[in-house]
Amino acid sequence: MSARHWRTADRGTVTAFVATLLLALIVLTGLVLDSGLALATKIRADGQAEAAARAGAQALDLTAYRATGAITLVPDQAVHNAQAHLAAQGAMGTVAVAGDSVTVTITASQPTQLLGLIGITSLTVHGDGSARPQQD
Repeated sequence: MSARHWRTADRGTVTAFVATLLLALIVLTGLVLDSGLALATKIRADGQAEAAARAGAQALDLTAYRATGAITLVPDQAVHNAQAHLAAQGAMGTVAVAGDSVTVTITASQPTQLLGLIGITSLTVHGDGSARPQQD
Protein backbone atom coordinates (compact mmCIF):
# COMPACT_ATOMS: atom_id res chain seq x y z
CA MET A 1 0.00 0.00 0.00
CA SER A 2 1.48 3.30 -1.01
CA ALA A 3 1.67 6.31 1.31
CA ARG A 4 -0.71 8.25 -0.93
CA HIS A 5 -3.36 5.49 -0.90
CA TRP A 6 -3.07 5.14 2.86
CA ARG A 7 -3.84 8.84 3.43
CA THR A 8 -6.93 8.81 1.20
CA ALA A 9 -8.33 5.46 2.43
CA ASP A 10 -9.49 6.97 5.75
CA ARG A 11 -10.93 10.11 4.24
CA GLY A 12 -14.38 10.85 5.76
CA THR A 13 -14.12 8.62 8.83
CA VAL A 14 -13.56 11.58 11.15
CA THR A 15 -16.61 13.29 9.64
CA ALA A 16 -18.79 10.24 10.33
CA PHE A 17 -17.45 10.02 13.87
CA VAL A 18 -18.09 13.71 14.55
CA ALA A 19 -21.59 13.51 13.06
CA THR A 20 -22.44 10.49 15.25
CA LEU A 21 -20.98 12.18 18.32
CA LEU A 22 -22.90 15.38 17.59
CA LEU A 23 -26.17 13.45 17.21
CA ALA A 24 -25.55 11.66 20.51
CA LEU A 25 -24.79 15.00 22.18
CA ILE A 26 -28.03 16.53 20.86
CA VAL A 27 -30.05 13.52 22.08
CA LEU A 28 -28.40 13.70 25.51
CA THR A 29 -29.02 17.45 25.72
CA GLY A 30 -32.62 16.85 24.65
CA LEU A 31 -33.07 14.26 27.38
CA VAL A 32 -31.74 16.64 30.02
CA LEU A 33 -33.71 19.67 28.82
CA ASP A 34 -36.98 17.91 28.11
CA SER A 35 -36.80 15.79 31.26
CA GLY A 36 -36.36 18.97 33.28
CA LEU A 37 -39.38 20.53 31.59
CA ALA A 38 -41.41 17.35 32.22
CA LEU A 39 -40.37 17.40 35.88
CA ALA A 40 -41.50 21.02 36.21
CA THR A 41 -44.82 20.07 34.59
CA LYS A 42 -45.23 17.18 37.03
CA ILE A 43 -44.55 19.42 40.01
CA ARG A 44 -47.12 21.91 38.70
CA ALA A 45 -49.65 19.10 38.11
CA ASP A 46 -49.08 17.77 41.64
CA GLY A 47 -49.68 21.24 43.06
CA GLN A 48 -52.83 21.73 41.00
CA ALA A 49 -54.15 18.30 42.05
CA GLU A 50 -53.46 18.97 45.72
CA ALA A 51 -55.13 22.39 45.57
CA ALA A 52 -58.17 20.94 43.80
CA ALA A 53 -58.41 18.16 46.39
CA ARG A 54 -58.32 20.74 49.19
CA ALA A 55 -61.09 22.69 47.45
CA GLY A 56 -63.15 19.51 47.26
CA ALA A 57 -62.51 18.68 50.90
CA GLN A 58 -64.23 21.92 51.89
CA ALA A 59 -67.64 20.53 50.86
CA LEU A 60 -68.69 19.66 54.39
CA ASP A 61 -72.08 18.30 55.31
CA LEU A 62 -72.97 21.07 57.78
CA THR A 63 -76.29 19.46 58.75
CA ALA A 64 -74.54 16.28 59.90
CA TYR A 65 -71.84 18.29 61.64
CA ARG A 66 -74.36 20.38 63.57
CA ALA A 67 -76.42 17.32 64.52
CA THR A 68 -73.66 14.89 65.46
CA GLY A 69 -70.34 16.73 65.30
CA ALA A 70 -69.14 14.25 62.66
CA ILE A 71 -67.15 15.70 59.78
CA THR A 72 -68.45 14.24 56.53
CA LEU A 73 -68.39 15.38 52.94
CA VAL A 74 -71.16 15.98 50.46
CA PRO A 75 -69.63 13.87 47.64
CA ASP A 76 -71.34 15.60 44.69
CA GLN A 77 -70.40 19.03 46.02
CA ALA A 78 -66.82 17.87 46.69
CA VAL A 79 -66.46 16.67 43.10
CA HIS A 80 -67.99 19.90 41.80
CA ASN A 81 -65.66 22.08 43.92
CA ALA A 82 -62.57 20.14 42.82
CA GLN A 83 -63.55 20.20 39.14
CA ALA A 84 -64.31 23.94 39.34
CA HIS A 85 -60.88 24.54 40.87
CA LEU A 86 -59.21 22.53 38.10
CA ALA A 87 -61.15 24.43 35.43
CA ALA A 88 -60.12 27.76 36.97
CA GLN A 89 -56.47 26.66 36.65
CA GLY A 90 -56.94 25.41 33.10
CA ALA A 91 -56.27 21.81 34.10
CA MET A 92 -58.18 18.61 33.38
CA GLY A 93 -58.39 15.74 35.78
CA THR A 94 -60.45 13.11 37.53
CA VAL A 95 -61.91 13.49 40.99
CA ALA A 96 -62.87 10.64 43.31
CA VAL A 97 -64.49 10.88 46.71
CA ALA A 98 -64.21 7.92 49.07
CA GLY A 99 -65.57 8.47 52.57
CA ASP A 100 -64.02 11.70 53.79
CA SER A 101 -61.14 11.73 51.30
CA VAL A 102 -60.98 13.60 47.99
CA THR A 103 -58.44 12.37 45.44
CA VAL A 104 -57.57 14.26 42.25
CA THR A 105 -55.48 12.94 39.37
CA ILE A 106 -54.26 15.19 36.57
CA THR A 107 -52.70 14.04 33.30
CA ALA A 108 -50.68 16.72 31.52
CA SER A 109 -48.64 16.75 28.34
CA GLN A 110 -45.36 18.65 28.00
CA PRO A 111 -44.24 19.41 24.42
CA THR A 112 -40.58 18.59 23.88
CA GLN A 113 -37.99 21.09 22.72
CA LEU A 114 -35.15 18.95 21.37
CA LEU A 115 -36.47 15.39 21.48
CA GLY A 116 -38.85 16.36 18.67
CA LEU A 117 -35.83 16.02 16.40
CA ILE A 118 -35.90 12.25 16.97
CA GLY A 119 -39.69 11.91 16.84
CA ILE A 120 -40.67 12.35 20.51
CA THR A 121 -43.02 15.32 20.37
CA SER A 122 -44.39 15.31 23.93
CA LEU A 123 -43.99 13.73 27.33
CA THR A 124 -47.00 12.77 29.47
CA VAL A 125 -46.92 13.32 33.23
CA HIS A 126 -49.39 12.62 36.02
CA GLY A 127 -50.09 14.67 39.12
CA ASP A 128 -51.91 13.34 42.17
CA GLY A 129 -53.28 14.94 45.28
CA SER A 130 -55.64 14.05 48.07
CA ALA A 131 -57.15 15.87 51.01
CA ARG A 132 -59.41 15.22 53.97
CA PRO A 133 -61.30 17.73 56.07
CA GLN A 134 -59.83 18.19 59.51
CA GLN A 135 -61.30 19.59 62.65
CA ASP A 136 -59.17 22.19 64.40
